[in-house]
Amino acid sequence: MPQPVLPEPTPPEPVLPVPGRGTGRRRAAAGPGARRSGALLAPTPAGTWRRIVPQALVVAFLAGGTTAFVAADKTVRLTVDGVPQTLHTFADDVDELLGAEGLGVGPHDLVAPAPGEALDDGETVVVRYGRPLRLTLDGQQRQVWTTARTVDGALRQFGIRAEGAYLSAPRTAPVPRAGLTLAVRTERSITFMADGRETTLRTNAATVQEALGQAGITLHGQDTTSVAPGAFPRDGQTVTVLRITGTREVREERIPYETEKVKDAALFAGTEVVERAGRPGARRATYSVRTVNGVPQKPRRIAEETVREPVTQLVKVGTKPLPASVAGADGLDWGALAQCESGGRPAATDPSGTYGGLYQFDVRTWQALGGSGRPQDAPGPEQTYRAKKLYVQRGASPWPHCGRRLYR
Repeated sequence: MPQPVLPEPTPPEPVLPVPGRGTGRRRAAAGPGARRSGALLAPTPAGTWRRIVPQALVVAFLAGGTTAFVAADKTVRLTVDGVPQTLHTFADDVDELLGAEGLGVGPHDLVAPAPGEALDDGETVVVRYGRPLRLTLDGQQRQVWTTARTVDGALRQFGIRAEGAYLSAPRTAPVPRAGLTLAVRTERSITFMADGRETTLRTNAATVQEALGQAGITLHGQDTTSVAPGAFPRDGQTVTVLRITGTREVREERIPYETEKVKDAALFAGTEVVERAGRPGARRATYSVRTVNGVPQKPRRIAEETVREPVTQLVKVGTKPLPASVAGADGLDWGALAQCESGGRPAATDPSGTYGGLYQFDVRTWQALGGSGRPQDAPGPEQTYRAKKLYVQRGASPWPHCGRRLYR
């Protein structure tokens, strides 16, 4: 018959000593041999392993996580507008660090290293905020930005020479985040020419007038300078002082009259008769007469007053067509007669002023023939026409010396 297989007996769990509860007696009873045997041969129960393994895994996991936590932590030094602080951070780059610290930066701000740069343990990060500066430099205004925290730092940042310069704010004054208005006048070299002498000085004056006073030069009366006294003096500029003396002169001046022409159908075309003679007016003008550094200048009119208004001259202009001919006089040599009497000049007059025109009419005869005004003022064709009429009435007798020229 086969023997039945019996289960192995479960060894008893060892009795662990409990401090203070008879531990010594149990060890003595068991003896030294029993203690060695229990330590080497007693098996570990299965339930005990089930408790030990999970606990070991948790301990190992926690140990690894601590190592990763320590590795991600960084110590950095952050300086914002000159104020430093040491931080612990898990940020991977500068952007994350600034975001974690609530530091917003703009296009005028300075960040070093750059915002996208990786962040290492022991890194130093510097942030300088931009500040608007309303700068007036030697009279020129402009808006600029600076990351300097003082006026002196801003001057150095823009390369402005501050030695000897005028500053509207002290060099040690802070430049706030909201901005600052700053006027700077650098030291310049100005030369003055006055009273035959040359004076050169270095100045940060705002105007030529101010620099003039610093040079010990005084303006009197109408004196001025070649550059406007209120102008900003430029480096290397030469300014001449103009010593001016002046008086006033009053002069009587003639005002020319105008001429108005009116058409008259009763007059032959080309005839002009002065109906009303023009008369010039008069005015009283005041001039400023000056000498500059002893040299007389062109007088300058500064005022005027009309004493007498001019009278407009009225002239009648004929529009009546001239007749083509005069019966009984057309075949004669009127050109030869005119050449003999006046040299062929329609406006000719004799030395006495009694006779005028091509054929040397006197005014009475001229007007008796239908002419207006003076004969020498009428056009040549009209003069010839009236000479022909006179010939029909009286023959060549009006021209006792030249009349025979008509018959050549």
